[in-house]
Amino acid sequence: MEALLSQFTFLSDQALQGNKNFDPSAMEDLMKLFEIESYKAWAALELEEEKQVKGAEITMQQAEDYFDSVMETAVDEFRRFEEEMERESKAELSGVDDTAEKVKKMGDLMEKGANIASKLYVEAAMKSAGFNGLSPNKVHPS
Repeated sequence: MEALLSQFTFLSDQALQGNKNFDPSAMEDLMKLFEIESYKAWAALELEEEKQVKGAEITMQQAEDYFDSVMETAVDEFRRFEEEMERESKAELSGVDDTAEKVKKMGDLMEKGANIASKLYVEAAMKSAGFNGLSPNKVHPS
């Protein structure tokens, strides 16, 4: 391109100085060469742009693939965590259920023991009051 510019300068100087050797068709030929050179530069720029676009698309696809991989790993880890928490909560609930059942049985036994103790207490009180032989469940007719 610089060679064309220097040729253009040379031809322009000839035209301005009125040089008899100046040929206007040489200027036209030079303009055609400028046009050809411009198209070549334009085509080279378009080719470079296409390469950059292709490179950007490849980079973008790699980034998407990496993101998908990271997301898949995170989701798998979350699912494992969720399953572990569910197992632990079921085990804890089972332990709470077992404890509740034991407490209920203990409460039932304590209730039976309290009933027996109260019957024995009433029986002992009646015996000490002189009501031997009477069942505490029966009412005296007097």
